[in-house]
Amino acid sequence: MPIPEDVTGDEIDKDVRQELQSLPKTLAEDVARNLVMVARLIDEDPEGAYGYSKVALRLASRVAAVREAAGFAAYANQKYSEALAEFRAARRMTGGVELWPVMADCERGLGRPEKALDMAGAPEVHKLDKAGQVEMRLVAAGARRDMDQLDAAIVTLQSSELASNSIQPWTARLRYAYADALLAVGREGEAREWFAKAVEADRDGSTDASDRLAEMDGVEFVDALDEHEGEGDSAEAKAADAEAPEVPEAKAPEAEADDSADDDLIDDEGDTERAEQRDKD
Repeated sequence: MPIPEDVTGDEIDKDVRQELQSLPKTLAEDVARNLVMVARLIDEDPEGAYGYSKVALRLASRVAAVREAAGFAAYANQKYSEALAEFRAARRMTGGVELWPVMADCERGLGRPEKALDMAGAPEVHKLDKAGQVEMRLVAAGARRDMDQLDAAIVTLQSSELASNSIQPWTARLRYAYADALLAVGREGEAREWFAKAVEADRDGSTDASDRLAEMDGVEFVDALDEHEGEGDSAEAKAADAEAPEVPEAKAPEAEADDSADDDLIDDEGDTERAEQRDKD
């Protein structure tokens, strides 16, 4: 697959670059450039990212970072079975637990929420950092909702992280999930409050909390561009009407015929009057 010339491979994380040092230099550069493309496209063009991940995987399948990138690319394309296999491979290579929450979410994607809940209670969760633990809580709550255990989902999300006023990278998503769970059970007033709190924490637009809040408030958005285009069309139509020359109204054929008959009658009457005047003379 083609790679833009401005992609050198130096853009990758230093830890990944260190992993690639086990490869020959030229090969390492090729793999690095493909990994950069995966990271660049995974949000806007998941299919494209998946394609580059397959190239990197073909070149260096024994590098954990490559297996992880392939896993995330498959995950972004909802290829959960493939993603889970890649995450498991990466975990075997590194021995780490960082991928545990996303592995559990793959189980959800495969229609196995019970398995995801089992993973949420596994010892690996205690080895996760704070961000990982919050992510695991989100996955567990999602699994509860998959199983129609809505109240349990709400309880799962209730935590010290949710109650904290401190804004962390996960805060907006946690508050959003809680608001959505509340709305699912009809607690609209509380849901609105938590959607508003999610908006306050969502500094990078990672959720659509503002749209959900507006929807609850009955606010409708109008596309200003379309509205202006309509006004422009109206103005152009008015201008065209103003510039168009005035055309005299045409008479109907019948009216023209009637006018002609009247003229003939007037001529005949005039001839008769002149003839009578000559007789008198």
